[in-house]
Amino acid sequence: MSSEKRSHEAHSEWYELQFGTQEAKNKVIELWEYDNAHQTINHWIHKRMLDLTDPFVNEKKSWLTVGDGYGFDANHFFKKGLDSTASDIAGTFLPLSKERGFIEKYAVENVEHLTFADNSFDYVFCKEAYHHFPRPYLGVYEMLRVAREAVILVEPHDPISKMPFLLALRNIFDRFDTKALQKYWKNRYSFETVGNYVFKLSEREMDKLANGIGLPAVAFKGINNNYYHPSYGREKADDSSPAFRKIKRKLAFHNFLVKASLMPSQVLCAVIFKRLPSEQVMKAMQQDGFQVHIFPPNPYAH
Repeated sequence: MSSEKRSHEAHSEWYELQFGTQEAKNKVIELWEYDNAHQTINHWIHKRMLDLTDPFVNEKKSWLTVGDGYGFDANHFFKKGLDSTASDIAGTFLPLSKERGFIEKYAVENVEHLTFADNSFDYVFCKEAYHHFPRPYLGVYEMLRVAREAVILVEPHDPISKMPFLLALRNIFDRFDTKALQKYWKNRYSFETVGNYVFKLSEREMDKLANGIGLPAVAFKGINNNYYHPSYGREKADDSSPAFRKIKRKLAFHNFLVKASLMPSQVLCAVIFKRLPSEQVMKAMQQDGFQVHIFPPNPYAH
């Protein structure tokens, strides 16, 4: 069996292995409802990633979420009155989310072979799933195929493309011993327990991907958001929680380091446009702090 097929099988079976009983599945949903109702730190962390789509939700557009195992991402758009469809390689939780009214539509899909027709949705949104794909570019091409406006990815940010010193250090170490730097840079090659290598996003890679297939523009926004810990995730995201006060201090410090170009943001939102956005969306992106790259036309394309 090929490595990509093993990956697909592992991911499609993951939720059943982790939550094998109906009681366990219900518990997951109940905890998510608790987080929403009590505005917990878990809720705050996930909402900050979903809010990266704010510039795009004021127009009545259709959305497909990819890698949306629980349907919680699609619920974000559903609550805004938008036409949204949740999709995931596993069908464990999506029927349950539909039964409970969190989502209206769902599909069990492998991102490498989406069953939807070309240009089926205005936006395709993929949060914290791209880094699980065994062949991520193939997944992006499929998402672009079924999108009319754009594909929006929210993923861990690849640090080396934004840190020249780290790149120089890697080049020096690799000249003598390609394994030496791994003693200090522990997550140079990152893997997760389900078996996937962690593909991180970089602006340069998305620039090249879009230019390679003649797309007009990309946009980027980074945030610092790696503050999850199970010991305090269910505390309220306000100053009554000592853990949240500590998170705010960390966030302020990390934001300072990013602004000073001393570290890259922890999370990157990359928007790959199939056509230039409307004036309204462009203005909203600029107000929200997105950096927009509009490409010159290829003079040799016919």
